[in-house]
Amino acid sequence: MTELAPSSVFETVESEVRSYCRAWPVVFERASGSRLYDEQGRSYLDFFAGAGSLNYGHNNPVLKRALLDYLADDGITHGLDMSTTAKRGFLEAFRSAVLEPRALPYKVMFPGPTGTNAVEAALKLARKATGRETVVSFTNAFHGMSLGSLAVTGNSAKRAGAGVTLPHATRMPFDHYFDGQVPDFLWFERLLQDPGSGLDHPAAVIVETVQGEGGINVARAEWLRALADLCRRHDMLLIVDDIQMGCGRTGDFFSFEEAGITPDIVTLSKSISGYGLPMALCLFRPELDLWEPGEHNGTFRGNNPAFVTATAALDAYWRDDALRERTLGRADRVERALLDLCGDDGRSGVAVRGRGLVWGLEFADGERAEAVCRRAFETGLLLETSGPHGEVVKLLPPLTATDDELDEGLGILARSVRHTA
Repeated sequence: MTELAPSSVFETVESEVRSYCRAWPVVFERASGSRLYDEQGRSYLDFFAGAGSLNYGHNNPVLKRALLDYLADDGITHGLDMSTTAKRGFLEAFRSAVLEPRALPYKVMFPGPTGTNAVEAALKLARKATGRETVVSFTNAFHGMSLGSLAVTGNSAKRAGAGVTLPHATRMPFDHYFDGQVPDFLWFERLLQDPGSGLDHPAAVIVETVQGEGGINVARAEWLRALADLCRRHDMLLIVDDIQMGCGRTGDFFSFEEAGITPDIVTLSKSISGYGLPMALCLFRPELDLWEPGEHNGTFRGNNPAFVTATAALDAYWRDDALRERTLGRADRVERALLDLCGDDGRSGVAVRGRGLVWGLEFADGERAEAVCRRAFETGLLLETSGPHGEVVKLLPPLTATDDELDEGLGILARSVRHTA
């Protein structure tokens, strides 16, 4: 492993807040497909995929060609929320490739180009539409690092970074939180029905169908359907945060499709641009489009190069079901490999869970999970940990990885697990 020199500019100039570079202490120079290369020319298979921002791999050639052509023609780069040909192309493609085939009536809002800004917009809209303040979120949720998003995030370390009280949010247990010993939503519904509970009537409930940062906690389809029904019966808006799990990560374009629900509000970011360019969307039912012009805005919400690559991604991957079917087929392949690694009898003490091409290996403690990731990096594979104690090794390979690359990465992971046993 190549260590960064102590006197490097990263050590002397960049803030201590940096994190990923500490886990992977090399200087990366270029990337293509499923691989990154450091400045020494060493190859690393990427099962991190930009924290889910690179579902179609690094420098995807189809998306890159569209971007280069647009820039070569002096296409508009910065456009605020002005009407541009690039934005029109994206909206038309999103409507025809995503919304219309799923009979989704959503209006499309471009907030600031980050996931947390999309969440902030969703929370503001829910409160504006209902006239209420409280938003319910779930144990081990992660929704972003700005104050409103942190208020509905569960992780105590991330919440502590706010430095202020994070009000107007109430936590409820996520699926499996009590290991099936308590009926779903028993506590939540009791609080809603009891005028003495102290729970203000919520404006909305925000949920991830698969909690990525929370430890690859997968909500069952029936749990999501019951949550949607609970929201409908108690006049609460349902917000699905699909920032990391959307854009095909679980197979379908939206991760909630499997459950057959239609959220009131959906947030997208990360892989919506397809190329790692900053972009975010907030989608909502037309009757919720109550914004005044400019009521939620941002200087970089019109990132036209991102519109171009997003359109190319929709045209290349979402005009048919080929990518969906491929992802679902590979899910079975990954699950079998991970179960073989852990042993069917469970004596390894390692739990396996996931959907599509997001998977987690849960170890007894964060030290073991960190050691597995460190060993994987030393042998050419990028992985990160997640979960409240960093106890879960998280797999996010590009959806476009080849079968050989998938097998290679799973092999490195298996050897890393055995090496740290």
